[in-house]
Amino acid sequence: MEITSLRFSPTLSFRKYSDNSQFNNGLAETFDTATNAVQAFRVEEAAAVRPDFTAISASQLRNHARQGFDNGTLDQDTYAAISEPLPMRTIDPSGNILDLSDITDGTSFNFRDYYRDQLRIAKSIGAPETVKTLESVVSFLDA
Repeated sequence: MEITSLRFSPTLSFRKYSDNSQFNNGLAETFDTATNAVQAFRVEEAAAVRPDFTAISASQLRNHARQGFDNGTLDQDTYAAISEPLPMRTIDPSGNILDLSDITDGTSFNFRDYYRDQLRIAKSIGAPETVKTLESVVSFLDA
């Protein structure tokens, strides 16, 4: 087995760049400003047309919420509340039990009324953190 030295030798690879100004100019051209940035990572502006939240699927709602989160119009708690799956059963403000087990990612559902009802229930129970989160969800859906 042969052991070689890993010491730096200026005569090996850096002899070509004896003039540092040429080397620095090449780097400046390589690392240009944001004009050379890849457009794939650019966040698109929110569309002017808002979807109908009274008849939208859960996956469409999550996608729209993700765009709002990426654009900064939604905070993390609101985005998390919208992204959560619906429960199997819930109650309405009148106390009736609603079966939501047939709602899937592709099923249209009235999310605006659902979150408004959940907000009314949270206010009547007196859960301040839940009320705050649901108010931001409802304001996002109403905007």
